[in-house]
Amino acid sequence: MRELTYRVSKDADVEFLDYSFYDSTRIYATSMRYLITMAFRRIYPDIQLKFSNSISMGIYGRGLETKITKEMLDKVVEEIERIISMDYPITRRQLSIESAQRFYKKMGQMDKYNTLKYRTERVNVYECYGYRNYMYGYMVPSTSYLGEYEIHFLEDGFLVQYPRREEKGEIPEFVDSPKFFDILQESEAFASELHCDMIYKINELIEKGGAKDLVNKCEERHNSQLKEITTDIKEKEKIRLIAIAGPSSSGKTTFSNRLKLTLNEIGIHPLTISIDNYYLHPAEAPRDEHDKPDLEHIESLDIELFNNNLLDLVNGVAVRLPMFDFKTKARTWIEPVKLDSKTPIIIEGIHALNDQLTRVIYRDYIYKIYISPFAQINIDNISPINLTDIRLLRRIVRDLNFRGTSPEKTLEMWASVRRGEYKWIYPHIENADYIFNSELTYEFSVLKKFAVDALNDISPESEFFVQSNRLIKFLKYFDVIEAEYVPHNSLLREFIGGSIFEH
Repeated sequence: MRELTYRVSKDADVEFLDYSFYDSTRIYATSMRYLITMAFRRIYPDIQLKFSNSISMGIYGRGLETKITKEMLDKVVEEIERIISMDYPITRRQLSIESAQRFYKKMGQMDKYNTLKYRTERVNVYECYGYRNYMYGYMVPSTSYLGEYEIHFLEDGFLVQYPRREEKGEIPEFVDSPKFFDILQESEAFASELHCDMIYKINELIEKGGAKDLVNKCEERHNSQLKEITTDIKEKEKIRLIAIAGPSSSGKTTFSNRLKLTLNEIGIHPLTISIDNYYLHPAEAPRDEHDKPDLEHIESLDIELFNNNLLDLVNGVAVRLPMFDFKTKARTWIEPVKLDSKTPIIIEGIHALNDQLTRVIYRDYIYKIYISPFAQINIDNISPINLTDIRLLRRIVRDLNFRGTSPEKTLEMWASVRRGEYKWIYPHIENADYIFNSELTYEFSVLKKFAVDALNDISPESEFFVQSNRLIKFLKYFDVIEAEYVPHNSLLREFIGGSIFEH
């Protein structure tokens, strides 16, 4: 991949990237952070910004030590519009690490200075109208490319939205998601408390011999969340159905097993029903845009049978549950199951939070859990780590370890996986009774060895080399934590192996 300022000096095929490419929207987002930081520097030079992941497929920004008001943001937006209209060129130059560190130290940006200690090559720095910075990614050629954006004032900060691949190049509709936002804020507070809200801080902790303590604190956080859930379920005596949903590689399998054990400790012994056993034959499933069976569509499930089975079980009726054979695409049936009035049912899957799937059960009888990793770790103050990269790296490692799937194949499937998540999971997050944050702040340091070895096998000729190379460069910033420190009941073991829940 090359920036639009690149000069082609030999015969080559050139493909221009539009908004249908993941890398295009990433470049746009990187350039927007650069532009906003530049505008703040010009209007309010003493304000240090911090960006983090946020709601509505956007980026949340705030002042580190200064509360940003609506009036301040309006002035910055005026400056952004002026810079865009002037079409200032954004040019790249390379600096030695020492030169870059001197520059950032002079600017008082010690987050940048400290991060560069873990870089081994020269540093790319972008300059525009007297402003200089590096955002750890490619940029657009000039400011006029950045005319499509929306900035919303939020409490103590602002949300930046930009064209997204998932919306076919459109800016997503702003949807307020208070539960989602709160869990991100909690995650950032936890990382700051551990002194692990930036990569260089995690590395410093590891270098001082604190890896084991970090692992234990992160694992204890999962234990505390599990206890909160079980206490909540016990207090709500009507609960008959526990529904668990989350995007790919959130750790749903280990979470479900650990939840059952934690419930057992307080005398609750749930029955788990797999939604996968209610698939219709592919010939009966809805078709996707390529006229193939859309197995992520909710109507690819036998919703009527599923609801009838749930209702009968809740009412104490004996039920023969289905087993779906994915090879033959046919159903078999298990021996009848009958539950007493104190036995809840656990269901887990992409549609578990969708009311359509459980329409015959009163909402008061259902406890809905959304699970996903919400890490709030930055490379530096203005360069947050993408939440999706955590799950992608987990899946690359797991697919290779347990499914014999190459990293290249996993990357090929990822776009389709993400489309399904946006369509079928994310709209139901705010319906959850509890959001379980499955991130482990130390996990990048453990995944590094597994993922880098796997990604290095992708050839430069592969269409997925650009993605793999980006992930490798990002992982190089982390010091390693050996897998032996990871407990065998840890959610991370679901991906690296050695879990006590492996069959």
